Amino acid sequence: MAGGLKEVRNRIVSIQSTRQITQAMKMVAAAKLRRAQDAITRMRPYAQKLQEILSNVSASLDASEGVYSVEREVKKVLLVAITSNRGLCGGFNNNVIKECRRLANDTYAGKEVHILSLGKKANDAFRRTPWNKAKGFGDTPFQIFDNLTFEATSKVAQTLMDQFVAEDYDKVVLVYNQFKNAAVQVVQAEQMLPVVSQSESESTANNEYIFEPSRAEIVERIIPNSLKIQLFKALLDSNASEQGARMTAMHKATDNASDLLRDLKLSYNKARQAAITNEILEIVGGAEALNG
Repeated sequence: MAGGLKEVRNRIVSIQSTRQITQAMKMVAAAKLRRAQDAITRMRPYAQKLQEILSNVSASLDASEGVYSVEREVKKVLLVAITSNRGLCGGFNNNVIKECRRLANDTYAGKEVHILSLGKKANDAFRRTPWNKAKGFGDTPFQIFDNLTFEATSKVAQTLMDQFVAEDYDKVVLVYNQFKNAAVQVVQAEQMLPVVSQSESESTANNEYIFEPSRAEIVERIIPNSLKIQLFKALLDSNASEQGARMTAMHKATDNASDLLRDLKLSYNKARQAAITNEILEIVGGAEALNG
């Protein structure tokens, strides 16, 4: 019985240490979440309006002007898998990885599919697969979340645009977790290239634009910048989703540790009480034997 009590005590100490760690990680994630949520909340309205303008402008461009909106027969597809560099965030990373596998195996079955991993977890998942063939990005994709800035994102986005124009890929799709709130993240498969033009049925008089200073400068500056912002928004969404998922996961882990501790302490007290009772019975039995 003493050996069993010692084992339970060791488990109690171990779970207490684990609970302290998960509680600390929850607090760190909560602090990071506030900053990440503020960043995506500020960026999202601007990015959405810019995407709307981009779609309308692209619809009015001819083939020679809209190099980023050229529709080609889809033979080569690049999936940009946006995950985190660390785990302990529930199904956050696994949901993106599963969606990429579904797209590669089902939606784009029969096409040549490559995957660009933005985040170490995606890289680990696809490193040994035939889809891990995206080239020309250097080490930036694996380090982008170490210092998430628009400048670093622009380099990746520019490479994606250059490869699309060079016809290395016919379609580029971003796969990431869209931030809803701390407890809810929705996996998105969002087409980046070619630019999705607004259909004629959706066009209204309010969507007519006056190009100033010129159509050529709009094409040269606004459209590439809009695509870079689209990728940056996806990264900010993913960053906020990661912190929310980690905070939620660590909150559940802390609660589970507390429940397990309560059960273990109850078992420990019952076992100790039973051991003490047995010792008292042995002493009383020995005393009765001596008296007899």
